[in-house]
Amino acid sequence: MSLLALIVKPLAYISLPVLVFRSIANMSPTGRYFWKVGVFLSSLVVVSTWGIVVAFGMTLVGRRHDVNYVVARTFYAVASRALDLHVEIEGEEHLQTRPAVMVSNHQSMLDILCLARMFPPKASIMAKRELQWTPLGPWMFIRGEEMKREGISLMMYPEGTRHNGEVPTLLPFKKGAFHLAVQAGLPVTPIICENYWRFYHKGVFDTGTIKIRVLPPIQTSGLTTAEVSDLVTRTRDQMLAVLREISAKVATHDEEESADLSESTPEPTSAEVVPGPNTIDEVFPSVSETPSEETPSETSEPSRSVWSLRQDGSISEYGTETDDEGMVHVRRPID
Repeated sequence: MSLLALIVKPLAYISLPVLVFRSIANMSPTGRYFWKVGVFLSSLVVVSTWGIVVAFGMTLVGRRHDVNYVVARTFYAVASRALDLHVEIEGEEHLQTRPAVMVSNHQSMLDILCLARMFPPKASIMAKRELQWTPLGPWMFIRGEEMKREGISLMMYPEGTRHNGEVPTLLPFKKGAFHLAVQAGLPVTPIICENYWRFYHKGVFDTGTIKIRVLPPIQTSGLTTAEVSDLVTRTRDQMLAVLREISAKVATHDEEESADLSESTPEPTSAEVVPGPNTIDEVFPSVSETPSEETPSETSEPSRSVWSLRQDGSISEYGTETDDEGMVHVRRPID
């Protein structure tokens, strides 16, 4: 009985706050956001800790360079089901070209889930030096000469920092990854993850499917250091075009302002004309205060029209409308 209590009590203490937190998450979008962030980070910690055991075992059997691949796939299997957030890849066959320098856009911590789904065998990742002290740190770093000798690809984020906004765009690229590719004679493989702002940003963590597209590798054989800038520009332009193509369409600020201006500007309408006994040809807003001494037959067409209006009584000699319904009727000029 005491053994059963030792097992049940800790489970009860752990499950109670989890159940309370989950109930709050079901009632509030903010609660759901923090719940899913907690699930994501917990999955990361659990899988990374388990990865230490995997890393030691695979190193002993001579498969040290596949540790990242196995741990990444494990994390995706756990986190994608827990979060109900999945990743689809187009052009995955291009990841088989190795060794290569893989470059991708960087949005947020959710990139880890995307990376876990697409990370190929025999690959490493360029990360901050501080990560060497994490559980998988010793297996995340590799020397350049070992990379080429063992046929190991390298994953890098040339933007240098995270950028998560509603409108899909890219920050300027740093040149380190491209200098490495040119100097080592390795191809550059662009990997574009769609803008998932609609799924994840501050206060929002929804379910859905994130799209990734892998482009054919860009060969760097024969390029010199002087051509690195052109390589950076070409790669970024390709990635930006694909990013905007596969991401959900979002109206930019300029487009929204243009749409608002169009809605607020009324379309010009033609003047309403009520058919009278005479055909309307022209309407003159005012006439001179002093009548002309010329006879109607000697005046010009506008003068004859106004003369007709005065005879009809439609307007006064000061040009004031006198029609009861506010309409002006003008006779055809006298021939």
